[in-house]
Formats: sequence, structure tokens, C-alpha cells
Amino acid sequence: MLPERIAMAAGGEALADVVGRSEEEELPAFQNGAFEVDWGSEGKGVVDRGFLVDREFLDRYVPRGEVSRHTMRDLIGKIRIVGGKGFECDEWIEEPTLLVTRFEYANLFHTVTDWYSAYVSSRVTGLPNRPHLIFVDGHCTAPLEETWKALFSSLRYAKNFSGSVCFRHAILTPLGYETALFKGLTEDIDCYGAPAQELWQKPDDHKTARLSEFGEMVRAAFGLPLNVHRGGKPLFGHNVLFVRREDYLAHPRHGGKVESRLSNEQEVFDSLKSWASNYKGCKINLVNGLFTHMSMKDQVRAIQDASVIIGAHGAGLTHIVSALPKTVILEIISSQFRRPHFAYIARWKGLEYHAINLAGSHADPGTVIKELVDIMKSLGC
Repeated sequence: MLPERIAMAAGGEALADVVGRSEEEELPAFQNGAFEVDWGSEGKGVVDRGFLVDREFLDRYVPRGEVSRHTMRDLIGKIRIVGGKGFECDEWIEEPTLLVTRFEYANLFHTVTDWYSAYVSSRVTGLPNRPHLIFVDGHCTAPLEETWKALFSSLRYAKNFSGSVCFRHAILTPLGYETALFKGLTEDIDCYGAPAQELWQKPDDHKTARLSEFGEMVRAAFGLPLNVHRGGKPLFGHNVLFVRREDYLAHPRHGGKVESRLSNEQEVFDSLKSWASNYKGCKINLVNGLFTHMSMKDQVRAIQDASVIIGAHGAGLTHIVSALPKTVILEIISSQFRRPHFAYIARWKGLEYHAINLAGSHADPGTVIKELVDIMKSLGC
């Protein structure tokens, strides 16, 4: 990798220092030979070809599809073949390294698609340990970087290297837009979540433990226990987690305000709080999921400890990838945001899912409570 042949911002700056910077400056533009492959002294005929792959290869294996700026396709298309003395390295990285380009890096849903792509890349290539990671983009730091650092052995930005970098084993990670998590929103993926143990004993092409395995990796990255099994009534009551939507400054082009998906969210929360404190079936702990004010570890712990997760359609619900088996999901969906993101994630995880579809963006607290009562009764509560 020759960073001077990649046009983009340095990346890794504090958000406050780059407010107003355009996205164009943060995405990589590759010159020919931004990446090179050493074919050695015996590959003269191949070296004469110049580039590693041709357009036919790109169209077959890395089609542009609906991605308007397919940076990974562009990276691969600009890889040049060199041989002998033409291959020079200022720095060697001996251990496996993932090369990742992020787009919507401050949004939890899109970042989870990037995490999942990096995880799948590690699994498919059979890496025994957590790989290193290099961001081939120029985005500034964001709170979600905390999780990238927890998931992988090290993290650097491509433009932070001062010279050419050579890899013994580099893995080009597909864009988050190319993952099943994203493509499954518009393509029918006939797949249901199941425990790995069940699939070892009885393989089934229409079932997967992959998403649950990914969720376990996220929990393990923060040192949370993996051998947690939920059964019967919890000793300290059932946690019902209400995932809230909050204002936050996401990236240099963001105004700091999020779009409301539930116009009377506070009213619904207050009603649930009153209901939970007076519920006779069992003890219910209503957890106020103000995730913007919590570390990522505490967010994941809140998901793990929840028997029921409720919230308006929004990126915060993507956390259900880390939910335990038998967790129940209740999504409140406004008429403007009828999208299948979390219904599919629940299905691919094997979780029970319920939805309340609103006529607008206002929810009747009584309707939400009625749905929750039915869910709690199904949990023996």
C-alpha cells in the first residue's frame, strides 16, 4: 500500500476540528498503483500485463450494483503488478490485516454492517486470532471507534503511515453495503437463526448461527460473559429495555438533531414506567435506554440483560445482534419508516419479534402496554 497514491483526508481527527468537511474529502480516490502485488522475478509475463485484474473480473466478482461509489471495486481495479526491485517496503506488517472502507461510519446500523463484514472476512479466511485493521478512509473519530478497537488487535488509518506498507496477508473487506445484513433489506434471504449446537447435529441450509456468533464476538470483545442462559423467572425480575432516540453530533456534516420516529416517546415511556411499577404478574424493571450517554460496553450489557427490548424504528435497535436467545423484540414503527431492518435481524437471530405499526408517528400508550402484557404473559410473567 502506497498511501501517497490515495487522495483523501488523513482521518482520525477530532470531530470538532473538522466540522463542515465534505464527505468527498473523506472517501478514498485511488491512483494507479495505490496498491501493488509482488509477482517476484519469475512472473515477467504477468508483470507485463500491468494490472492485477481486468474489467471482466471486476464485473463478475465485484459488481458495482447499486453502490454509486464502490471504493473496494476501485481499489482492486487499480492494483498494479510489480516484480523484483520494483517492490519496495518502508514497513512490513507480518500478521493478517483487514482493509476496511466505511461510508456511514457514525450510524450504528451501517457500522454494524461494517463490523459484520470484517467478522465474516475473518471467519471465511480462517484467521485463528483477531486480525489487525486499517481504515482506508479519511473519516474523523467517532464514538463507535471504541468498538472497532475492542473487536480487533489494532487500528490505524491508511494515511497515518509515512511510507509504503507491505503485508504478508492483507484481506480486502467487502463494503457494509455488500453484506447480507444490508442486501437482505431488498433481497429475500430465506434464512432463520438457530443455535450452533443444533446445526452441528442437524445441518440446514435455511438456518444459520452466524449472526448469533457475531453477537457473541461483540459481547466477548467487552469481556461480557458468553455462557448466559435465560430460563424461567429471573431472580431480580425481567428487564424491559426501552431504546430511546437522542440528539447527538454524528459527523462533520450533521446538525446534531435526529429525526423523531415516535413523536410522543416520553409519554409512552412514562406510561410504561407507571405500568411496570404496578404490574402484579412479576417484577419488571423498565430500563431507560439513553445509549448516547452510555459507553458501548454498558449498551451491550443492557441488551444482554434484557428479556424484552422495545423501541421506535431507529439505528439503536441494531444492538439486538447482541441479544441473548429468547429475548423478545417489540418495534414501534411510524408510517414514514416501514422498513424491515429489525424484523429481519430478529429472524436471522431466531428471536421472537412483534411490531406496532402506527398511522402516523404518535403511539397510543395503552396499545403499547397491551402488547407488552401479552409478551410478559408468554414469558410466564
